[in-house]
Amino acid sequence: MTSPAAAPSPSAARSDGRRRAALSLDAILTEAIALLDADGEAALTFRALAARLGGGVASIYWYVETKDDLLAKAADRTLESVLEATAGFTSAPDPVDDLREIATAFYRALDARPWLAQFFMRDTGGQPNATRFYEHLGQQVLRLGLTPRQSLDAVSAILGFTIGTAADLGRRGGAERGERDAERVATAAAVWRELPSDEYPFVAYIVEEFARHDDAEQVRAGLNLLLAGLRLQASG
Repeated sequence: MTSPAAAPSPSAARSDGRRRAALSLDAILTEAIALLDADGEAALTFRALAARLGGGVASIYWYVETKDDLLAKAADRTLESVLEATAGFTSAPDPVDDLREIATAFYRALDARPWLAQFFMRDTGGQPNATRFYEHLGQQVLRLGLTPRQSLDAVSAILGFTIGTAADLGRRGGAERGERDAERVATAAAVWRELPSDEYPFVAYIVEEFARHDDAEQVRAGLNLLLAGLRLQASG
C-alpha cells in the first residue's frame, strides 16, 4: 500500500502563490514590450519571455494562445499612452488642429517602437485600445461635417500616412538609424548632383534641400498637406 503524498508545506504554498501572483498578463506584456523595444519581433519568443519572467514557457499559455495573440496584445497595450496623451484634443475651434495633434502623437509612438506599426489593428476583436483610438480620430473627423464615405477615407488616409511612413523609416533600423540615414542621404545627394540638369530638372532643383532635410520635418509637412486637403474638402 502506497503512502499518501505529503501535503505541501505552508511556506511552499505561499511561495507558489507568490509566483502565480507575480506572473500576470500585465507582467507578460511588460516584458514582451521590453523585448520588442530592444531587439524587434524576432527577439520575442516564448522561451526568451519565460526567461525574463523567471518561469516556464507553459505558464505563459494561461494568458496568451499564440505569438500573434501576444503581439496584438502588446501593441494594444502601447496605445494606452497615446490615448492618454491625446485625450484633451477634442475641442479646438478647428477640428483639423486636433487631428494634427492626435496623428503626431501616434506617429511618435510608432517611431519610438518600429514593431508597433505592423500590429496596429491586427486583431480588432482583441485590441480595444486600437478601436478606441480609431474612434478618437473619427470623432474629430465627424466635426467636419463630411459624408460617411468621406469620413472613412479621411481616417484611413491619416492612419495610412502615419503607419506607412513610420514603418518605412523603422525598417532602416535601431538606434543607429540616424547615422545610417545621414550616410544614405549624403551618398544619394552626391550621385544626384552629378546628373545632367537638363534631363533631371526636378532633381537638380531640390537636391540641396534633400541633402539637408530632416525626416521628422518631412513627416510633419506631409501630414499638413494631407490635412489641408481634408480642410478644403470640408469647406467645399
